[in-house]
Amino acid sequence: MRKEPEAFLPLSQATYYILLSLREVRHGYAIMQDVEEVSKGEVTMGPGTLYGALSKLEKQKVVEKAQVQDDDRRKYYQLTELGREVLQLEYKRLKSLVENSSEIIQQMEGN
Repeated sequence: MRKEPEAFLPLSQATYYILLSLREVRHGYAIMQDVEEVSKGEVTMGPGTLYGALSKLEKQKVVEKAQVQDDDRRKYYQLTELGREVLQLEYKRLKSLVENSSEIIQQMEGN
């Protein structure tokens, strides 16, 4: 039975960026580079952290290995349909948090 996308929320910061990185098929090192770039250096991860997360996400059917011609040495990953839904739901959740609280935070900063 398929888990509902909502069951995966909230995502950790690292997991969110990993899924965001998999907007296209990438191998591990490219994921690490993209995460660092997209997060503007806020999130850096080593191979152990990344492959541990990918292994867990693969078991949960959020990501899957992708077949890529020309490269037998590297493992490539892509989002599943479930992974795409989880990423979009988390984005909406985070956006809502910020939108709902921004006025209050601005008032607090003004005091």
